[in-house]
Amino acid sequence: MRIVSLLPSATEVLWHLGLGDFVVGVTFECDEPAEAGERPHVTDTILPAGAAPAEIDALIKEAMAAGTELYTLDRELLASLEPDLIVSQDLCRVCALPSGNVEEAVASLGCASDVFSYDPMTLDGVLDEMEALGRAAGADVDAFGRLDTLRARLAEQRRVAAGRTERPKVLLLEWPDPPFTPGHWIPDQIEAAGGEALLAHPGGRSSGCSWDDVATCGADVLIVAPCGFDEAAAEAQLAEVIARPELADLPAIRNGRTHAIDADALIVRPGPRLIDGVDALTTILHP
Repeated sequence: MRIVSLLPSATEVLWHLGLGDFVVGVTFECDEPAEAGERPHVTDTILPAGAAPAEIDALIKEAMAAGTELYTLDRELLASLEPDLIVSQDLCRVCALPSGNVEEAVASLGCASDVFSYDPMTLDGVLDEMEALGRAAGADVDAFGRLDTLRARLAEQRRVAAGRTERPKVLLLEWPDPPFTPGHWIPDQIEAAGGEALLAHPGGRSSGCSWDDVATCGADVLIVAPCGFDEAAAEAQLAEVIARPELADLPAIRNGRTHAIDADALIVRPGPRLIDGVDALTTILHP
């Protein structure tokens, strides 16, 4: 089996399932585990490194309006790798190359590769999609045992959360400028950590909101977890959010319950570390 992964979360999943040795190509963003980044990079992006959130948002909107793809595929390299399986997604055009583009490229190159679209929308769905990917890629029985361990951890987290009498109201910003509130599996993570997710879209897509919505939501806890940024960058963006004068009366800011989190590691990539993300959120909500 020769596998090309076109999204970082799938790369992480493949290694978690013991299939890393079969991965022959990845994206420029694949950095978990570190050795994954040493594989040939078959994609690139038009988004500049180090840009501020507002600048990135403007570039994305401009590209969408013009019909320009945010990610490019090195077709010659892809063909030379001769993959049996290519893992892509249709979850988010902003996050990775859509499966439809990949299928078109495979057809135009005359490749015989199968394309697996990895598209979980809920926390349980992430674990189910991991299992489906493992079966498509020929994972062994030990891989599915590791998935059972993740499911058992999540069940215990939910059991503990169900027994809590205090459930803080949590606003998690998946993007800080303009503000986007969480969808997909993130509300499930907050609930499993013993919180109530505000302005959230469980099983749906993250959505933009106004700063007035943020100011009046009554959040006890504010978490900034910007997609594509590490904890240090999230800390800087949290400081900018806290400084907004219209948010001065938000209970979370008044009471100093504001936090930044490494979103890529714990929140936004649908893979095994989402369960670690529930633990991190639990520590924030119930110190």
